[in-house]
Amino acid sequence: MGGNVSIENSVAISGNVVYFANSGGLIQGWDVTGLDEGVEPTQVLRYWAGDDIDATLVIDEEGMIYAGIEYERGNARSQEVGQIIKLDPTKPDDPLVWGVDERPRLDSGVWATPGLHRDLLIVPTDTGKILGLDRDTGEERWTTQLVGPTWQSPVIVDDVWIQGDCAGVLRGYDVSDTTIEPPLLWEVELGGCIESTPAVWDGRIVVGTRAGWIYALG
Repeated sequence: MGGNVSIENSVAISGNVVYFANSGGLIQGWDVTGLDEGVEPTQVLRYWAGDDIDATLVIDEEGMIYAGIEYERGNARSQEVGQIIKLDPTKPDDPLVWGVDERPRLDSGVWATPGLHRDLLIVPTDTGKILGLDRDTGEERWTTQLVGPTWQSPVIVDDVWIQGDCAGVLRGYDVSDTTIEPPLLWEVELGGCIESTPAVWDGRIVVGTRAGWIYALG
């Protein structure tokens, strides 16, 4: 994996276990029970996904872990595992539940943190393709194409999925029916690639663009 390895994602927590990944593709889980009493954390999950993971790990209500992985090295492990994976941390010796390939070329894959919505996993990719996956099986339910790279993470509020693209367009989609390609509800042209993840607060959407502006949308 080389000596230049960094951690660029946020920590995800399930119960007393913290999870994170690094740019070498190593996913780790550490049990921090008793940390406030001076007890050393114990590693309970160690899984190598093969390539850089910038995206924060996502954990569902059952404790299952979903990871988006880049495809930069082109190694055999990346091709074996896939770029979107689901892990079961209760089976640390063999945690892979499913993996989905998303590597049309080198320097592709997933930079964005996937979004969970009921039984659906929404995954933006480097090429601008957005995947709607069945979270139990990894089966593809639908795809839609935006202007890439789509590095910003999806935000889902009240059955509305909010997603920006690199043409500077912010869109809202209806995801009340998770089995179909989401219908477009609205779109706003902001100008400048939207790489940041939108924040939703008090009835407004706040998002920044590469053009240097921060917008508040009502």
